[in-house]
Amino acid sequence: MLPSWIKPVLLSAALVGASACGSASETPAPGPEPAPEPAPASAAPTLDLATLQAQALNIALTPSPAEMQAALAKAQITQNLADLVKKREVDMDTPNKDRVAVRTGVLVADVVLTIKTAEKDDLIARLQGIQKGMQQLGGGSDIDNTLTDLISRIQNDAVSRDELVKDIDELAGVIIPEIEYEAGEKVVPLIQAGSWLEGANLVSSAVMTSGKYEAADAMLKQPEVVKYFRQYVKIEGEKAPDEVVAKLEQTLGQLEMITSGETLGEEEVKTINEQTDAVLALL
Repeated sequence: MLPSWIKPVLLSAALVGASACGSASETPAPGPEPAPEPAPASAAPTLDLATLQAQALNIALTPSPAEMQAALAKAQITQNLADLVKKREVDMDTPNKDRVAVRTGVLVADVVLTIKTAEKDDLIARLQGIQKGMQQLGGGSDIDNTLTDLISRIQNDAVSRDELVKDIDELAGVIIPEIEYEAGEKVVPLIQAGSWLEGANLVSSAVMTSGKYEAADAMLKQPEVVKYFRQYVKIEGEKAPDEVVAKLEQTLGQLEMITSGETLGEEEVKTINEQTDAVLALL
């Protein structure tokens, strides 16, 4: 079961995938020679649900504050996720890009989840952390300029919080695809893993605070997502593992087993919270 905040991405992936298939078949072969006789007509490409989900997971998994808060409200959990976000000093100067990517993802989640309630200085600090992370990852000038402009508008009180919600949502949608183009395929899943890790930690904390463990399945039972992240985080060969990434791999393995169970109860939610806390503490 995919979480509610991923479902809009599935539709986006379907549209992108269908467009890509169509455009490829319509482009004629270049050259002066006459085009060969067309091959016998074949059935149009079929995109089943599994294919769409695989494409969607490669596009964006950053949490949407509106979706996550709506899920909590539906479960009658009144805890504001922004109240649970910890203030943390995140060092982006490490040369290890895997660690930088995870840290950047955590800050992306913190920004989108606190956009309406965070103190201005805290919001700016998180955005500056994301900007530094993107610079370290080689994110390119477009991302850097966009973040500079957004930070400047917040510093000058030139944008309302309602406008910021829209801007941040759009920014998250732009950052993820562009950073993949600029910095490489593995960077994106690690950013997404950091965001998902923070979101899962905050949601599990909210469920524990409310005691409404029956709501956990709808928000935390995401084995497909965990499995996807593990494919990229898994440490292969004889390369010495980074401490954060090694702990992340171990945690994702445990979370995949937990979330693959029939249902999530108090013990499982507390384990999810403890395991995600352990990784986040290393940041």
